[in-house]
Amino acid sequence: MLTKGDDFPLHQTSEPIAYAGTDRNFYDRYFFNGYAPDGSGFFAVAFGVYPHLNVADAHFSCIRDGIQHNLHASRELGMERFDLTVGPITIEVVEPLRVLRVRVQGQGITAELTFTGRAFPIEEPRFVHRIGPRTFMDYTRLTQNGRYQGWIEVDGQRTELATGTVGTRDRSWGVRPVGASDTQPHGHGVVSSFFWQWTPVNLPERSLFFHINADRHGAPWNTRAVIAPDGAGHDQFYETPAASMYSPLQAGTRWPASGDLEIKTPEGPLRLKFEPIVRFQMRGLGYTSPKWGHGLYHGPLVEEREEWALGSLDPLDPSMQNLHVQMISRVTTSDGESGIGGFEQLVIGPYDPWMLNGYLDAPDR
Repeated sequence: MLTKGDDFPLHQTSEPIAYAGTDRNFYDRYFFNGYAPDGSGFFAVAFGVYPHLNVADAHFSCIRDGIQHNLHASRELGMERFDLTVGPITIEVVEPLRVLRVRVQGQGITAELTFTGRAFPIEEPRFVHRIGPRTFMDYTRLTQNGRYQGWIEVDGQRTELATGTVGTRDRSWGVRPVGASDTQPHGHGVVSSFFWQWTPVNLPERSLFFHINADRHGAPWNTRAVIAPDGAGHDQFYETPAASMYSPLQAGTRWPASGDLEIKTPEGPLRLKFEPIVRFQMRGLGYTSPKWGHGLYHGPLVEEREEWALGSLDPLDPSMQNLHVQMISRVTTSDGESGIGGFEQLVIGPYDPWMLNGYLDAPDR
C-alpha cells in the first residue's frame, strides 16, 4: 500500500513506507515535556504510531494546583504514518530537528505549544536488551532540550507559558513491548526486572543529559552522559559513559528523594545535585497505564479525559502503574551553575544495589 511517505526519500528497505519490518512490536514515538523555571506549569505529550498493530495513540497531560489532568486518544492507523493527528492532539514538524508544534483541542483542554531546540539533538546509544533469547527492546532515540512558547487552557482557564519555560523532547523508534502484553513465559527461573533513570537538565547556556539502564545487579547495559552547549552542532558535544548517580528513594516508594550525579570530564569531575519539586505520573501519557498503555486497540477513534490528585496516589499500587515518575528538580552544579531538569525513574522488580527483592517492596525510611 502506498502512502504519503512514499513521495519522500525516506525508504530503508525495498518495501513501501507503510511496512516497518516484521516485528509486531515496532513503534515510532514523539515525547515532549515542559515547565517554568520554578517548576510550575508542567505539561507533557506522547504520540505513538504502531504500524503492525494498526494503531496510533496520543496523550496530553498538565498539572494545575496538585491535580494532574490527562487527555488520551487512540485511533486506527490505516497504514498512513504521515498523519500526525489522533483525535484532539496534533504534532506539526515545523523545521525538522529544531522546531515542532503541538496542538490540543478536546474534552475541555486546549493548547498550542511551540518547541525550539537549544542545540542539535543528541543520538543516544542504541538500546538493545534481551531477556534470555527474547528481544525485549531494540530502538534508537534522539533527545533535545529546548524552549517553549504558547499557552494551555483547562476548563476555560487559559495560562500563557511563563517566560523561560524549557523542557525536553525526544523521538524514538524500534522495538519495545507495545499493545497487548506477551503472556508467553520467559523460561524457568527467569525473573524480569527493569531499572531506568534519565536526567535531561536545562542550565543557563548548556544542556546536560544522563541516562542509565541497568540489570538487577546494578551493571549498566546502556548508559551515557552528554554536555551540549547552546547552538552546538552534532559534532560539538562532550560525551562519556563515565558517569554515576547516587539517588536514595523516598520512604515507602520507588520514587527518587534526591540525586547526586558525577560526570568525568577532561577538567575533572562535574557534580550535579537534584532536588525534586514537582512529581509527574508517567501513566498520564500511557506509560504503565492498564487502560491506556501504548498501542492498545480501542476502536476506530476513542477519546477520554481523566484526573487525579497527585497527593492521593498509592506509590506502591498493586498494578504498579504509579512506579514510573518524572520529578522536575532544581539542579545545582559544582562549577557554580543552577538550572532545572527532569529526573525520570522506573524500577520494576528486584534491584540488588537498593536491596529490593520483589516487585513492590520499598525502603521504610
